[in-house]
Amino acid sequence: MSSDAPPRERILGAAMGLFMERGFADTTTLEIATRARVSKREIYALVGNKEAMLAACVAERGNRMRLSEGIPDPTDRESLREGLRRYAATMLREVTDPAVVEVFRLGIAEARRSPAIARSLAAMGRAPARAALGALLRRARERGLIAKGDLEEMMGQFHGYLWGDRMIWILLGVEAAPRPKEIERRAERVARAFLEIYSTA
Repeated sequence: MSSDAPPRERILGAAMGLFMERGFADTTTLEIATRARVSKREIYALVGNKEAMLAACVAERGNRMRLSEGIPDPTDRESLREGLRRYAATMLREVTDPAVVEVFRLGIAEARRSPAIARSLAAMGRAPARAALGALLRRARERGLIAKGDLEEMMGQFHGYLWGDRMIWILLGVEAAPRPKEIERRAERVARAFLEIYSTA
């Protein structure tokens, strides 16, 4: 973290670093303030308590997992395929980003002592991502591009195609995060596989 970064950025960087090193429960606001070179008063004024800091860190990563702006509404099978491909590529790229993987590892390690981490991941990361996919599928269904059915089931199927069991092994450090070319290939395959089942065209 650059020493001339804005105070809020320094606070969040220091907080996340300490959460990773010491665990969420064992990190104090004084330690965060010391590392960020701010006062505790500044922490509460700019961010809030530890839970608010964690939520802000997770939200920052969750926002990156939404559909990229500029994806047009699906009007035919091809534009729907492209929207699904972009969504899949965004998810693969952002969720396997080293900083995001570390947040997941923190959530797993602290699941019993600090369930707030998992709740933040669900609310700030998973929920926005699923909402983006749900919105895309809803528009496609309204236009008759995909079969009528349970959107939750469709989203579950899509994410099943997207991840399989790979994220488990990435979290364990057994597999590496996919490289850009692999992300693009996998995203394309997932979009096409999904449409093979649900497309009406």
